[in-house]
Amino acid sequence: MRRRLINSTLAVVLVVIAVFGVSLVIVETRTISSSAQESVDSEALRLASIVESRILGDERVTESILHDQVDAHRYSVIKIPGRDTIRLGTEPQGSVIRGKATGADGEQVTVEEAGSTVTREVGRTLLIIGGVALLAIVSAVLLAVRQANKLTSPLTDLAETAERLGSGDPRPRHKRYAVPELDRVADVLDASAERITRMLTAERRLAADASHQLRTPLTALSMRLEEITLTEDLDTVKEEATIALTQVERLTDVVERLLTNSRDPRTGSAVTFDLDEVVTQQLQEWRPAYRSAGRAIVRSGKRGLRAIGTPGAVAQVMAALIENSLMHGGGTVAVRSRVTGTQTVVEVTDEGPGVPPDLGARIFERTISGRNSTGIGLAVARDLAEADGGRLEMLQQHPPVFALFLSRVSKDPLKQNSLPGPEEPPQPTIR
Repeated sequence: MRRRLINSTLAVVLVVIAVFGVSLVIVETRTISSSAQESVDSEALRLASIVESRILGDERVTESILHDQVDAHRYSVIKIPGRDTIRLGTEPQGSVIRGKATGADGEQVTVEEAGSTVTREVGRTLLIIGGVALLAIVSAVLLAVRQANKLTSPLTDLAETAERLGSGDPRPRHKRYAVPELDRVADVLDASAERITRMLTAERRLAADASHQLRTPLTALSMRLEEITLTEDLDTVKEEATIALTQVERLTDVVERLLTNSRDPRTGSAVTFDLDEVVTQQLQEWRPAYRSAGRAIVRSGKRGLRAIGTPGAVAQVMAALIENSLMHGGGTVAVRSRVTGTQTVVEVTDEGPGVPPDLGARIFERTISGRNSTGIGLAVARDLAEADGGRLEMLQQHPPVFALFLSRVSKDPLKQNSLPGPEEPPQPTIR
């Protein structure tokens, strides 16, 4: 493409030079020839007038007198009736330019100039025209190379950008070239890169969320199956199998919710549910893990609370908090439910060292973790809470207190918007 641009530009310049250059040469040649002829004719008239004036004044007309009146490069012949012919200068050889003039008394003046003088003048003119044409060609070539580079370099960059997109590197370059058409292509490629980046980010986030959220139910399910294999009591087997089936249902709900959120993270399925059932189910599910770690998990606060949300999502949020306390906390883990205003609050705390001061509120950011974990558990939990109109907050760093806020449903519709009464005294229950 670069060669074609240069060749086409050079061809246009050569055509222009050929058309206007030849015309200019013809015009200049004729102008020089006409000017030389007019100069010789003028010289002849001037000499004729000088000779005529001296004759009328009865003055002598000799070669010595007229010698200074004639150009040294010209040859003049003066013929006066009844007198000798006067010759001035050297007679030119070859082609000549001749001018004649006749006076009132019959005197004739002929002035000749060598044609080589015109030829030299025409040659100088042609040299100047040729130099200008050569300068125009060089300038055209340089301009064509510059324009070709200006057009081909962006195309090369855009091709490299498209190749990077195809090879899995969707970073936009945000580079523009001051050419509207090329800038438009660059805008489209950058927009495509940003869309691909968002799609890849969503896929990676879905994979990370799935691996994190599925790990806990699968671990709990494996523990239940181990309990079944280790006991011969039929009632215990039935109890553990029932709990295992519940966990399978929860696992299915987790998968469905992940797929739903991957399509539209704002999609929610909030309903009114019994908060005690979710809390009890989580305590039963995590009891084996805490028992294996030699730790306890207790519950306190108000009972019989109803909230608005998605039971599966609330269970996942609580599982993330309880698992976080198991992995990073210490001592007894307390799950406390209370009401504040029109909201139901579920708090999870433990007796561990708490959240490091350097993390603070960043604890809910993805990839932020205090102890070499994935760092996405609390981030996913906050997203799940917000999807149902609730919120997840860290109320205290030491000892750590995490609180899940949900919209509260009063048992008496007339008291839906009234302030709650005093909370029941804590009643710890070891699960």
